[in-house]
Amino acid sequence: MAAAVLGAPARVLRSRCWFLRTWQTQIRDTHQRASLFSFWELMPMRAEPLRKKKKVDPKKDQAARDRLKKRIRRLEKASQELIPIEDFITPVRFLDKVRQRPQVELSFEESERRALLLKKWSFYKQQEHEMERNAIRSMLEAQQEALQELQLTSPELHAEAIKRDPSLFPFEREGPNYTPPVSNYQPPEGRYHDITKVYTQVEFKR
Repeated sequence: MAAAVLGAPARVLRSRCWFLRTWQTQIRDTHQRASLFSFWELMPMRAEPLRKKKKVDPKKDQAARDRLKKRIRRLEKASQELIPIEDFITPVRFLDKVRQRPQVELSFEESERRALLLKKWSFYKQQEHEMERNAIRSMLEAQQEALQELQLTSPELHAEAIKRDPSLFPFEREGPNYTPPVSNYQPPEGRYHDITKVYTQVEFKR
């Protein structure tokens, strides 16, 4: 009991000594500074008050995590929305059966005439293909013969002749147009209405 009674004044004296040492240290530290703003740099003034810890219910935390995992699984299972190619989709107004053209019944003579014309056209294209193939074969044979003779005559010129021509590729060519180009044509400048559709990915709501 006596030890407990004597221990309380000892703790009070010890705390006072600690406060005096701290105060002297701060005074000695600020004595070297000329600015009065050094008062705000004292240790007690820089101390931040303790923040209260929020109590989190473990059940609510686990439920939120489960909902997040469930949403992630739904997004993984959902197939990505594909953007349709409108050029390959026939408009509905063109699918009406009333707009279908009636099938024309040909006579026997007309069907035979068309079948004979198709056979003649096929035979003509076959002959044209054979003529082109023979012409290409003869040109390749003549080219190989000329290269062999050039190799015997001048190996340097032969080496230059068989080199690749880098100017051949990339190859650009413009085909025939439906109408001839109009010289000095100035395209009209004006406003236009953008009807491009925008597609967005649909997200699942919580």
